[in-house]
Amino acid sequence: MAKQEENRIILNKQGDEVRIDYSDLRSAVLVLRAINHSLRKRMLKLLEEKGEMKVTDIFVALRIEQSIASQHLSVLRKANIVDTRREGKFIYYSVNTERVAYLANVIKELSV
Repeated sequence: MAKQEENRIILNKQGDEVRIDYSDLRSAVLVLRAINHSLRKRMLKLLEEKGEMKVTDIFVALRIEQSIASQHLSVLRKANIVDTRREGKFIYYSVNTERVAYLANVIKELSV
């Protein structure tokens, strides 16, 4: 059974209480929505393999238009799934592994 407090939900899981903060839950939902797209999944896989890439390298590797790559990278950036680093006029993208690991843990707690 679930009880609610002002900013969190408390679930009983096998006799133990699991406290979930709404901001953590909203954050996890944002990430799930961001990665629930085949092109963004391909982008993340590419970034995971290469480590860090410029937008140009990403859209060339995926054989898509630059504007499409930028739109999808923006979604991933807003969900804090990718990190950016500017070097001159170039922006480099990489996977934010700490964020992904943290949210994976939140999702794991919800799914058990």
